[in-house]
Formats: sequence, C-alpha cells, structure tokens
Amino acid sequence: MLGLDLFSLVLTAAAVLVAATVHEYAHAYAAVQLGDPTPRWLGRLTLNPLAHLDPLGTLLLLLVGFGWAKPVPVNPAHFQDPRRGVLLVAVAGPLANVCLLALLGTFYRLGLVPEAGWVSSLWSRMLYVNAVLAVFNLLPIPPLDGSRILGAVLRGEAEQAYARLQPYGSLVLLVLLATGWLGPLVRAPVLWLVRWAVGA
Repeated sequence: MLGLDLFSLVLTAAAVLVAATVHEYAHAYAAVQLGDPTPRWLGRLTLNPLAHLDPLGTLLLLLVGFGWAKPVPVNPAHFQDPRRGVLLVAVAGPLANVCLLALLGTFYRLGLVPEAGWVSSLWSRMLYVNAVLAVFNLLPIPPLDGSRILGAVLRGEAEQAYARLQPYGSLVLLVLLATGWLGPLVRAPVLWLVRWAVGA
C-alpha cells in the first residue's frame, strides 16, 4: 500500500511540475513579448521547473489539491500600455493550462491514451492539475492571476476599493482553505473543464 501511495505521489508531482512550469513560463513569455525584460533577467523565461516552483505552494498542491508556483516578477513600466500588459500577462498563465488541457484531451479523443497503467494515471493527473491551476488562479483573490485581471479591468472608485483589499488576499485564501469552502468553489468549473477537454 505504501508503495502504491508513493507511486501515486510521484505521478502527481510529475503532473504538478509540468503544469506549474508551463503556467509560469507563459507569464514570463507574455511579459517579455510585451517589452518587459525582467523575467529574462531573473531567469524565469525557462522551462526548467526548478526556476518556478514555490516549496509551500507545491507541497499544498500535492497534499490538498490547491497550491501555487513562484510568481513571475513583472515591471509594468516596460509595457507600452501598462494596464493592458498586466491583463495579458495575467491571462497567459491560466490560458496556457487550458491549452495544455485541450492537447491532453485531443490525445484521449484520438485513442492514444491507454485505459490502464501508469501512463493513464499520469494523464488523468495532468488533466486534473491543469484544470485546477487554470480555475484556481482565475479566482479574483490577491495574489492570484484573477485579481490582476480584475484590477486591470476596474476603473475609478471600484478600482480603488479593490486595491485596498489587496493586502488581505492571502488571508482570504487561507480562510477558504481552512474552512473547506475552496473545494466546492472550484470543483464545478474544474470538472467542466476536464469534461470539455475529453469531450464527455
């Protein structure tokens, strides 16, 4: 039993490595393409997982199904349109996970995924982890990508009011996680994404 659990953990860790790396690389790539060299200067424009993993975020993703990678530093001052640049960089991460999810689903639809074995198990975890990263990061709670997207869209008093909530984002996430509300909050869209990917 311990061997099976360890093997399952290894497969999940592999899925997390790929999904989180693709997510953060997409942020870095988008920022660089929009004129900000900061991610390249700091070694984040890479597909090396070690450059992107956050120890605590990775551990939580393995243990409870929700977590995060190390955020890619971005300097909006380098963007021609800072508001638009921040929006596009924030969208890039979740969008990359959705694209990878679609690719995995295509393999299934073409009959290239075995019905059993470690490849099937890894594929299933890849589906789930990419869906979780996409949905979880789109929550409009700082410091998640969704908060940057919402912050770039809001204007006037609404933008100022939302900015005042930024320091409390991590606390909100911890409360949602501790109370068990985070799971139900993302479960439906995660399952929808997985079903969409495989055509179910």
